[in-house]
Amino acid sequence: MITVHHLNNSRSQRVLWLLEELGLPYEIKRYQRDAKTMLAPPELRKIHPLGKSPVITDGDLVIAESGAIIEYLVGRYGDGRFVPAAGTPERLRYTYWLHYAEGSAILPLLLTLIFSQMPKAPMPFFVKPVVRGIADKVKKSFVNPQLKLHLDYIESELAKSPFFAGTEFTAADMQMSFPIEAACARGGLDKARPKMWEWLQLMQARPAYKRALEKGGLYELLS
Repeated sequence: MITVHHLNNSRSQRVLWLLEELGLPYEIKRYQRDAKTMLAPPELRKIHPLGKSPVITDGDLVIAESGAIIEYLVGRYGDGRFVPAAGTPERLRYTYWLHYAEGSAILPLLLTLIFSQMPKAPMPFFVKPVVRGIADKVKKSFVNPQLKLHLDYIESELAKSPFFAGTEFTAADMQMSFPIEAACARGGLDKARPKMWEWLQLMQARPAYKRALEKGGLYELLS
């Protein structure tokens, strides 16, 4: 039996989605973030030394990292579903987006979160204006231009095909869901980028996506 070690409001939501798309039986073991630090609880380190989510166990196997989990599940249980045929241009695009999601795409979103939260951290009142000024300057000079660059790039790529790997829905779309939902939550993504917006509505309308949300629980990227 596959067990998903599921952290609330995390990347493990898309692992539940993939399992629902594949129609596989699985169990969920839930972990809650610390309300103050938003970090994962130390119990996750008993499963994997880094103590992060997503992590799945399948028998004696312990697999971490979203991309590795997706490749494992599709490769072992997919029977050719949700992955383009080997040696095709679509397969190359599939592999690219599977890695881009947690490589290039996530960094400006992570920096947006960090520099937005910096001025809210506990500190002496006289330090706050300095921290706020530094955070605003970094966001304006580096983070925001990088975020715009990536969102414009994704928008242009989705103008070429309805899904990330081509004309068919694949696991690359599931992998890309987290950065795009994060962009909606804190990166300014809206209907001004119609291809991304339409793609996201299409993904969130899938029955398996909805079932994963029901089973996974609170997912505040959508709030």
